[in-house]
Amino acid sequence: MTSSASLGNNLKELRARHNLTQAQLAEAVGVTRKTINTVENRALTPSALLALKLAATLDLPVEPVVYRHSPDCRA
Repeated sequence: MTSSASLGNNLKELRARHNLTQAQLAEAVGVTRKTINTVENRALTPSALLALKLAATLDLPVEPVVYRHSPDCRA
């Protein structure tokens, strides 16, 4: 069974709503600013642990931060 689903993220928008720079968010979750930038530009899918840390830092459940994107979705 093959799936073309992928993960997307709203990190840039959520980070901006919390008035955090990439560097501030990176420090809070223990990664580099470049890692945050790479995730925001969707060149890197965050690990489950990083997604959980990002969600906790932004005081959100993980779903608004990282979500499943599928061509079948109509959202």
